[in-house]
Amino acid sequence: MLTHGSSAWCLNPRFKMKRKLSSIQRPFLLHILGAYRTTPMAALQTILGIPQLHMQLQFEARFTTIYRLRIPLPPIITDIQPQDLEMKATGWSTHPSEHLKPNQISFEDGEAYIARKDIINIFTDGSKTEHGVEAAFCVSTNDTWAYQWSAKLNDNNTVFQAELTALHEAVIYASHLPNHNTSKIHVDNRASIMASSNSKSTNETARKIFKFLLTNPRIKVSWVKAHAGNTGNERADQLAKDATQHGQPSSHTKLPKPHIKGLLRKRMLDEWQTSWKNGDTGRKIFNIMPSVSLRPTIWIREDVIFFSQHGPFPAYLKRFHLSDSDYCSCGGFGTALHYATECIYTVSWHMRKPAPNFEQEWLKRVANNLVSRHKIRGIIKFISENRDLFRPP
Repeated sequence: MLTHGSSAWCLNPRFKMKRKLSSIQRPFLLHILGAYRTTPMAALQTILGIPQLHMQLQFEARFTTIYRLRIPLPPIITDIQPQDLEMKATGWSTHPSEHLKPNQISFEDGEAYIARKDIINIFTDGSKTEHGVEAAFCVSTNDTWAYQWSAKLNDNNTVFQAELTALHEAVIYASHLPNHNTSKIHVDNRASIMASSNSKSTNETARKIFKFLLTNPRIKVSWVKAHAGNTGNERADQLAKDATQHGQPSSHTKLPKPHIKGLLRKRMLDEWQTSWKNGDTGRKIFNIMPSVSLRPTIWIREDVIFFSQHGPFPAYLKRFHLSDSDYCSCGGFGTALHYATECIYTVSWHMRKPAPNFEQEWLKRVANNLVSRHKIRGIIKFISENRDLFRPP
């Protein structure tokens, strides 16, 4: 419910709104990690892989603005226009009483039809490689290749879009053949066949294919197993791969919804990274995790306490006026590093103490080493269970 109407009130949130949203988010992050209440908010977000709440709402607002409201975003965010995006179709593409013939669609392997001389066989394929996204089809008549077509799509299009584009072009080609010819289109992608045979498909290209098939019952579509030694399928596959160099550019296929979401998510991550890098809180965690990510760090409560240094340490307690002394009962300065390397009460978990100028590097290595983190967890649990032992004299 928090995101309700965010496209109206969180597209460009002001400082007061950001602070209010931060205060809403903070207790949840503290409870998830079990961290001390004074642990910096920026550190909690980075550890959990959860961006600032106002950034998440702004991401949703930007997406809703360009995709749902069809309003362009500022060029500094993206130069993609609403009309460049593939929209989700709703409702029926035709009247519910209209449907394809039972023999027009087949999900059984169409290998048996390929040898028939009275059928024009058309093979389609779509692919996505490091070189780009391609679609192609080829036509076989009486064991000769009568026609072929290929196109290079936008690099941000999906394989599903490429498969549908190839099928759409093949159906258009078949619809222009003489009426006495029966065409069999062989597709190695079941999802594109299912979408094209569904009059309620949410994909616009699939709906166009459905209408072509509805008005041309002599055109049939059959699934064929990919990479099974089928000559036609292999030829279409090679044509699709060669389309990078020889295929005609295709600008008809619009950008998919995941693409704009990915761009806006990357923008959010960049803004979060800038905020984390230029912030003045959570610097101890920043030295260990300089880069933000949406993937949470596999830390438990004791790890957070040790590396944030917000925990049952005399130096921390004195800083927040919770203790009169910042020294351990053993006489050493009561920091997290002291307990991990030199306190006589935690000798069972000791690690080698680093030189002062290598302390940050040491913390990074400990944070990335599971065995070392197990020692840290043992120390924190021991301190928490024996607070009287560590109380300054």
